[in-house]
Amino acid sequence: LLAEVRAALDGSPGARVHRDDLLAAHLDLMCLRVAVRLAAENGLRGTAVRRLAARVAGQVHEAARRSLGPGQGGLERAEFEELFPWGPAPAHLGGGTGWASAVLAEGLLVPAGTGYRFAHEEFADWIQGVHLDLDEALRALVHTRRTADDGPDRVPVPHHRAGPVVEALLRLERHGGTGPLASRLADLVHALDADPGSWWAARLLTATLARVPDATPYTAVLGLLSHRIVAWRQQRRTVPAELGPAFWSALALQPDTRFALLRRLVHADGPPCETGPRFLDAAARLLTADPVGTIPQLVRWFDDDRPLPATPHATVATAAQALLHTHRDRAPDTLTEALADSTHRRAGQLLGVLAEEEPAAVCRAVHRWARDERSARRAAAVTYGLRVVPYVRDGADRALLRHAALVLLDRSDDPAPHGGALALLVRDPTSRDRHLARALEHFAAGDPQLPPDALTGALITHPGPVLAAFGTRLGRADAAATFQVLADATTPGLAGRVAALLRDAVRRRPELAGHLAGYADRRLNGGPAAQDVLFPLLTGLLDGGPAPLRAALAGILADPGTPASRPLRRVLLDTLLDREHDPDV
Repeated sequence: LLAEVRAALDGSPGARVHRDDLLAAHLDLMCLRVAVRLAAENGLRGTAVRRLAARVAGQVHEAARRSLGPGQGGLERAEFEELFPWGPAPAHLGGGTGWASAVLAEGLLVPAGTGYRFAHEEFADWIQGVHLDLDEALRALVHTRRTADDGPDRVPVPHHRAGPVVEALLRLERHGGTGPLASRLADLVHALDADPGSWWAARLLTATLARVPDATPYTAVLGLLSHRIVAWRQQRRTVPAELGPAFWSALALQPDTRFALLRRLVHADGPPCETGPRFLDAAARLLTADPVGTIPQLVRWFDDDRPLPATPHATVATAAQALLHTHRDRAPDTLTEALADSTHRRAGQLLGVLAEEEPAAVCRAVHRWARDERSARRAAAVTYGLRVVPYVRDGADRALLRHAALVLLDRSDDPAPHGGALALLVRDPTSRDRHLARALEHFAAGDPQLPPDALTGALITHPGPVLAAFGTRLGRADAAATFQVLADATTPGLAGRVAALLRDAVRRRPELAGHLAGYADRRLNGGPAAQDVLFPLLTGLLDGGPAPLRAALAGILADPGTPASRPLRRVLLDTLLDREHDPDV
């Protein structure tokens, strides 16, 4: 139709045309062509042709009105011949002959059975919708239930006649605004609730909502419908197939509105044994098709801990988390930003997983966040920079972390992230020498952003200053965690110096003896793999350590422990007994 209209104008493509304007233009064009044929046969020209085209249009509209009567949506032969005479036309049509021939020649109407119908189905629905008494049609089709007492004169309307009713509903929005249409649509939802088997209610509701250019004004209707669908499923009532996931996915809605509805509709998914389309699968398809628009919406599901009937061990929140993890490679930068925007613990959990599985994406995020003007983003740069650094293998990713750390250090107006930035820099051998001294100052002062494990690499390359800083840090409140990291990082060559450091720490803080003994017990139970470090370390602690420490170690060495640990326990216990003379030990 569009090609015909444009060809009749001048063939230029022109601007985008609304469907209703196109159908109206098609009507004008067809009426003009019919009028031209009639004029040629009857010797008319100029303004007389235009007046004749207007009379043709009037007859076409009358044909559409009469087509709305009982039947298949066409005209009986007598009606057609009354509107478009084969012979001389009556005076109100302007006289002349050949109306029927002209209409049929232009293909406006075509023979159908014993009568005639409009040739183009969509045009027929549209022009008939103009003349339909909408409220009367809805009353007859939807709001009046058929009973066994209905007389023979009440013939069911064929389902293919839904088109004019849908067109009339859409026309209501165009000429009356969204309010009147929303009211009729809500009535259809209530009718469907009263009679879930109402084909007309389901068809008119879905076909109309699928055709509106913007479904946002009908969010309340859609919300009502989504609530009823979930309720029907809970009541084990059949949900019309037209209201399945495909309908909701195709609506002209913004992502936030669509996913707010899907968040409710996933509770209508059946148990795993049921087949058929699922709303959660629809969310997954939308995520695949438009990850940038979908990811932030799924993150908003994290605070919904309601269980899902389709997956008894999952909730809406865990399902969203799983979807985002499964499709993490679709738009990883969008994903990290959306997770950083959220304060929910599930966002932090997923970012932690991404640090392990997608370190390149997290490194890019850290690099962005370090330059962000929001302090929360800069704090996230530190948190996840430290989280991702153990999994970084690529030189380009290390460079991103280094640059991010330097940017954070350069901000004198925000010193809070400096400790974390220094932790990143001393982990990297490329930048360690330049920044180690400043990092050790922060570490010794107890900066929580500079954890002990940030210095394990420097312990090997710069043992003297690092051990001195550990010695100072062991005097602080987090001494138990500090010594465990130090002991784990100890090599055979450093065991003696670390033992001396720990002995001194226990002298200053006797309560550390129990923590040290517990650590030794766990490491011994790990078997002979740690023997090269444990033997010199524990020997150093037993040799000259304070009595509380020797007593605590004696207790764990006397314990049998795991079979794999017993040989080393016996050797260490013999060493202790050979040298020990304190009866308290």
